Amino acid sequence: MINTSRKTIKHWAADDRPREKMIAKGKGALSNAELIAILIGSGSGELSAVELARQMLSAIGDNLYDLSKLNIDELKQHKGIGEAKAVSIMAALELGRRWSLTSPEQRKSINNSQEAYETFLALIDDPTKEHFVVAYLNQGNKIIKTERISIGGITKTMADPKVIFKNALLKEATALMICHNHPSGVARPSKEDQLLTKKIISAGKILDINVLDHLIIGENSYFSFAENGMMN
Repeated sequence: MINTSRKTIKHWAADDRPREKMIAKGKGALSNAELIAILIGSGSGELSAVELARQMLSAIGDNLYDLSKLNIDELKQHKGIGEAKAVSIMAALELGRRWSLTSPEQRKSINNSQEAYETFLALIDDPTKEHFVVAYLNQGNKIIKTERISIGGITKTMADPKVIFKNALLKEATALMICHNHPSGVARPSKEDQLLTKKIISAGKILDINVLDHLIIGENSYFSFAENGMMN
């Protein structure tokens, strides 16, 4: 058996090469490192593309979400990753984010907080800034439209209930969910978050638009007002 730790990919057995493996077994058979190796194409003088990808992932706890937060300069800190490879990685992750952003509107309903979290997470492209986002829903909880209302700084963003419900009426939504992220990474509601939630719920009652939940997204976690009995 070939020692893959000392050989370039072209000298590996065909079953071990990421491109050939995808062709033979399908994309689902590849690890995250193997998929990234296909993106970057080649390794460094010391590491194969797969080994380089594994090293990158290991440095961030094998977390693709954390990888998506890295900028070009941060990616280039890994030996063997130049500007072109960094751009390829960022482009692929951004394409995945945009797919996630558009696909819920085409085929997805939100039936629980986990589904809401997955939907809203795709709208937060820069977790170092606070985003306020809304999902407008029909009677079957199917997404009519997801929308970013505002993007703020490190500490807070502005959410205007007038804008939220104007858009809800224009889209003929019967329900909505709201969400914002905490750049601190702590998914815990502040007093301001609680007051804003009550204000939006009250406005929804007047307009007969049900506000189903308010999610706060932190670092790989979320807080659901509905799950915690705070949507009264």
